[in-house]
Amino acid sequence: MNKEAIKDHKNLGIYKIAFEAAMKIFELSKKFPVEERYSLTDQIRRSSRSVCANLAEAWRKRRYEAAFITKLNDCEAEAAETQTWIEFAVKCNYIHVEVGREVYANYNQVLSGLVNMINNPSPWLRNH
Repeated sequence: MNKEAIKDHKNLGIYKIAFEAAMKIFELSKKFPVEERYSLTDQIRRSSRSVCANLAEAWRKRRYEAAFITKLNDCEAEAAETQTWIEFAVKCNYIHVEVGREVYANYNQVLSGLVNMINNPSPWLRNH
């Protein structure tokens, strides 16, 4: 999809990947042990959803390059945090290793797209 055709953050490929990954994490985390409810479960859900929320905020801040990049950096940090929680969930045997790799790879795609946007923000910025 070309950049001019994207009218909303929900049309961004990385948003779609991040949203689906967050929903997958939500479903997977329903099976985490009850003793993880206020630690790993909440943390992985929060950070995975925050990727999407920060991307939505970044999209709305495209008038100002610095603000746009700052929110994309926040998004990048949340994606990396989510990957860390995925690693913990796999090591604790809450998520099967293959499923963990798949979701982790989704966040690698998101991170790659974010880095590209951060390094080349001009095409994404609103000029009015």
